[in-house]
Amino acid sequence: MKLLRREIYYYDTVTEFETEKFAGRLLWMLLREMKAKRKSEIIFLCIGTDRSTGDSLGPLIGYKLEEAGLFGARVLGTLESPIHAMNLEECLEGIKEQFPDALVVAVDASVGNAERVGYATLGRGPLKPGLGVKKELEEVGDIFITGIVGSSKSGDPLMLQSVRLSVVMRLADCISRSICLGMHLIGRRVENFSAGEALF
Repeated sequence: MKLLRREIYYYDTVTEFETEKFAGRLLWMLLREMKAKRKSEIIFLCIGTDRSTGDSLGPLIGYKLEEAGLFGARVLGTLESPIHAMNLEECLEGIKEQFPDALVVAVDASVGNAERVGYATLGRGPLKPGLGVKKELEEVGDIFITGIVGSSKSGDPLMLQSVRLSVVMRLADCISRSICLGMHLIGRRVENFSAGEALF
């Protein structure tokens, strides 16, 4: 049986983050997946809790997207109303009932190799939340965005509480900027489509 390699891209936010490249790749993925799955709207589902520094990346990004007035998409999961292990299942059920035509982009903190700490990732397929803290949660999303906030080497669930806030804030700034730019580019594509240009 042939195993398919997962499609995932890494972006270094520490030395030379390129907002345009991340936004362009996100735009391409969104348009491709919306066409393939016949979806007509987009939800950014930002997962995490503000009670743990490392796990606050998702809600921070959700907060920044709302503050920026994100164009053309819904945002679920903010500092004020976080989506986390305790309410994720209920949230997913609500999305299926209320927004059946939505493409879901899951946004969360993650752990990885020590040399990748500070990297943002963008990939196609569902995200498995909670793996870094040994929690079994339902897979979520059609596209995923993560920020690697710590090393998976320790295997200690308490590790996320000792993550440096500067790492989380830098990831949140880079990722939220890229999302806003990507959605702005989609808006321009839609405007051109209404004027006669093919959208896909």
